[in-house]
Amino acid sequence: MNNGYGIDLGTGNLKIYSLASGEVTNEKNTIAIINKNEMYAYGDAAYSMYEKAPETISVSFPIINGVIADFDNMQSMLLEVLDNKVGARLKGADIVLAVPTDITEVEKKAFYDMFAKTKIKARSINLCEKPLADALGLGLDVTEPTGVMVVDIGADTTEISVISLGGLVLSELLPYGGNKLDESIVTYMKRKFNLLIGMKTAKSLKEGIGSAFSESNESMTIVGRDVVSGLPIEMEIGSKIVYEGMKDDLKNICTSIKMLLEKVPPELAKDIVKSGIYLTGGGSKVKDFADYITNLTNIKVNVAENGEETVVRGLGRVLNDDKYRRFGYSMKSRIFS
Repeated sequence: MNNGYGIDLGTGNLKIYSLASGEVTNEKNTIAIINKNEMYAYGDAAYSMYEKAPETISVSFPIINGVIADFDNMQSMLLEVLDNKVGARLKGADIVLAVPTDITEVEKKAFYDMFAKTKIKARSINLCEKPLADALGLGLDVTEPTGVMVVDIGADTTEISVISLGGLVLSELLPYGGNKLDESIVTYMKRKFNLLIGMKTAKSLKEGIGSAFSESNESMTIVGRDVVSGLPIEMEIGSKIVYEGMKDDLKNICTSIKMLLEKVPPELAKDIVKSGIYLTGGGSKVKDFADYITNLTNIKVNVAENGEETVVRGLGRVLNDDKYRRFGYSMKSRIFS
């Protein structure tokens, strides 16, 4: 049976793993709406309209802080992507969706209902805790009695977890991630230079020349609007400026990692020191961030090669490997029947 799909509904990107092809489809989790409720565009096409669309087109993100904020549009987009981009055969398929740990049962049920409340007769609809999928996607065997620490920096959330024997020992979901870094860069540019820039420009600064250390000295030319004159101007920005904008948020993430480490039982702490902290998610791409965490915790940090896809690759292992199938659970066996 190779008709299965692993789905990670991320705030920034929607990732779908197809068991048949072994490939991951990655689309921006963005929707453009026209006439109040008509889908005009979705995915990468809708994201290209973000901060550029006229008033008649509303560009929105259906997932906020890791939970579904706009159920109907998210469901429409998900089915469109599965049909048109993945070419999925959903009838009789096994579906596994990743869910953040620290969200309510009602919020988890919304993920389950993405498929349960459709006419599609899927063979099974299961949920899997995101940190477990993350660790599996990193190639770790989480069924062993060994402590593993995973830090997943997403767009709107950062999830810090300690896993052992296939379960979560400790987990904390922070309500900020990569988008918060972008916002902080926008705020800093406005305060320091009276320059108004968009979130997309801030993101390109972060990814292009941003660093967790102030020593970096790259630069990038951007265009923003002068708050005083109201006119568009071009300005060369150095990486030190981007660092100043991000440093407080990076420090907050590190402080949370440190605080969770202080709660880890000694035997598991020993394992974490030996294997290191695993850093994943789209936000893990900030240059030198791994070294910054190491400086603060004295623990080495392993950065995932393709951080955005570790969760969805892990869901692939849940679908593919009998050893990990138990990590997918049905909502029917939980509070709701």
